[in-house]
Amino acid sequence: MIRLRNIRFRYNCRYVLDGVSLEVLRGDRIGLLGANGSGKTTLCHVIMGLISPESGEVEIFGKPRRTRPDFTEIRGRVGYLFQDSDDQLFCPTVLEDVAFGPLNMGKSPEEAKRIVRSTLASLKLEGFENRVTYRLSGGEKRLVALATVLAMEPEVLILDEPTSGLDEPTADRLAEILVASDLTYILISHDREFVDRTTNKRFQIKNGILSQVA
Repeated sequence: MIRLRNIRFRYNCRYVLDGVSLEVLRGDRIGLLGANGSGKTTLCHVIMGLISPESGEVEIFGKPRRTRPDFTEIRGRVGYLFQDSDDQLFCPTVLEDVAFGPLNMGKSPEEAKRIVRSTLASLKLEGFENRVTYRLSGGEKRLVALATVLAMEPEVLILDEPTSGLDEPTADRLAEILVASDLTYILISHDREFVDRTTNKRFQIKNGILSQVA
């Protein structure tokens, strides 16, 4: 589904990605570990086309991805959960936020509402439709941000520090949701216990090098 070959990217003179290669197959649940600034988020931004590598190849769904239109084509098929939920939530209500993606994918208002209800129910957020987004707690915002991504029915999901700011019960709930899903995903986290619970392959970035860990 995703293949990266010899990706190099640097900030000033320091390579945070120095010849990184990675394959994501259908059914993979990949945990991406590493210190702050090690290049984890940078790698995922390369996959999403938010930044361009200095060199290397990006192939997604069997096609090379080089230009902005190449990556525009995959939006929706690859869902991205940002580290900061406020970067993802911008509508007045939860209903509008979660419906935004389906509506932009051509769904009718009735279809979008059905998808919203179904998605919120899967996250145990029934009754949140008319909640005001900015008044939600940090954990509620995190789950609603995830709902905005899941509502687009992505084939691959990228989660950037999904447990950031979550209390333990909400993090447990998120882990249960991920484990019960049939999604292929890449999960960035500092929480090794959470990664161990929710992934079947684990990699670490250190000094620009990606290596698999137990």
